[in-house]
Order: sequence, then C-alpha cells, then structure tokens
Amino acid sequence: METAIIDYESGNLHSARKAFERIAAETNAGSVVVTSDPDVVARADRIVLPGDGAFPACRDALLASDVYAAMTEAAVARARPFLGICVGMQLMAERGEEYRDTPGLGWVRGSVRRIQPQDTHLKIPHMGWNNLVIDTVHPLLDGIETGDHAYFVHSYQMEMDDPKQRLAHVDYGGNITAIVGQGTMVGTQFHPEKSAATGLRLIANFLRWTP
Repeated sequence: METAIIDYESGNLHSARKAFERIAAETNAGSVVVTSDPDVVARADRIVLPGDGAFPACRDALLASDVYAAMTEAAVARARPFLGICVGMQLMAERGEEYRDTPGLGWVRGSVRRIQPQDTHLKIPHMGWNNLVIDTVHPLLDGIETGDHAYFVHSYQMEMDDPKQRLAHVDYGGNITAIVGQGTMVGTQFHPEKSAATGLRLIANFLRWTP
C-alpha cells in the first residue's frame, strides 16, 4: 500500500512527510512518498493534499501542476481515500473568497470565507491550540473525542452548506469548521502533523481507513 503526498509547491511537505512516515512504519501501513509525478499519484492507494498560503495561489498552482488530473481521477473516479490538510481542505469547497472569488474543486458543499469572530478581541489569524467538538461519527475520528486538542493557523474557514459534511468544529468566537467529510474524501483545517497525539491518531485512522 502506498500513500502519495502531493507536491505542487504549496504545502508544508517536510512535517507532513515525517508524520505520515512515522505512523505508516508504526502501523505497517505501507510506504509514503512525496511526489509531483502523475503516474505515482495515479497508482497510489491514498492521496494527501497539503496546502499553505492563499486559496487562489494554491488553487492555481494545483491546476497548473502535472498531478491535478491524476489526483482527480484517483480521488473522484476511483474513490481512493483522500485527505486535504489546511488549504488542501479548503480547496475541496465550491469556492473561496480570499482576495477574489475563486472556484474550488467542488467536492464539499460550502464556501471559504474570512473568519469573523463575534468577540472582536479575538485575533485573526486563528492560531494555536483549540478543542475539537465532534459533530458526526466517522472512522477518521476513531479514538478522538470532543475536547481533544488540534493546532490551527488560518484566517479563512469553510462555511458549510450541508451540515452533514462537517465532522467536527471548534469555537473561536463562533463555530469554525475543523474537519469535513464526503464519501471517500476528508479534510482537516488544522495540521494533524503538528497536533501531537490527536493528529497522529487521525493520521493512523486515515492510513487504515477502507471506505
């Protein structure tokens, strides 16, 4: 079994690779490869899409990359398990409003909008540890409970059109989407590779998930 972490020059690949390699070795979950090779992505058993920076820049970089078509074929047509991280999760939405209106992949019903906390004293970006609130039972969340901590760094969040597609949220002057899921696709707004035990458990769950 092979997990492909997509390199389209828009993600924190070093930390993600180390975390996935560690858990894959500990759980006998096969190999992990960071790749920009569409052939590798096409034959991978699982796909991970990281993302750091602005939604439009990440979207443009992804669509311009050699791996975009192979990723879409694997995740959509072949229903290979897919995990989006941070902006990689946001790209799963129908659209983003950062800097300009930008179409997303349209895999999850929602739009990515700037966080506007009800408490004006709360700073943006939303940065640091926050307690997860589980909304929907899902294999990705096995062993993860409401109150467990995850690490966030973001100024924009996905506002859901279909509440059933939100697996978890956090409170930051209002509900902030933390995890989304649709079919064989899931995404985390937080960085699991930086979220200590909670994040490592989520990675382990993803690597053994067989939807």
